[in-house]
Amino acid sequence: MEQVRCAVRGVFVAVSDAATVPAVVLADEAGRLLPIYVGLWEALAINRAHEGDVPPRPFTHDLFLDLMAKYGISVDRLSIDYVEDGVYYAHLVLLSGGREETLDCRPSDGIAVALRAKAPLFASEALLNSNGGENNLSDMVELPVFLQK
Repeated sequence: MEQVRCAVRGVFVAVSDAATVPAVVLADEAGRLLPIYVGLWEALAINRAHEGDVPPRPFTHDLFLDLMAKYGISVDRLSIDYVEDGVYYAHLVLLSGGREETLDCRPSDGIAVALRAKAPLFASEALLNSNGGENNLSDMVELPVFLQK
């Protein structure tokens, strides 16, 4: 499965009459956008990492990375592989002692960890083709702006 490097475009809140749902939006170099809807706490964790905000005490994702570092494990990359019945599937690729290991994860946790580790994010070409594209962000508000309301 071909993987395409992506970056976090931002953390948003999709606002409609029916619901208000946080989303992290990934973008590839071609400009295709891939919104992944997440919970509020996950959105806050991703936004904090995206903005480079370092808390005075470690949060869960920071603790996870600290524990990995103590045992010589590093994050090589995050791969978001596919979506099934509205659920996205991803895995972190870890390096330890010259070995590559994969760890199944929710994309939201994987993005939060990868951003903190400054590791690259990838999405499958098929996923970008089926769910990405020229998405319109006009019905979305940036998370920090939404929280100030």
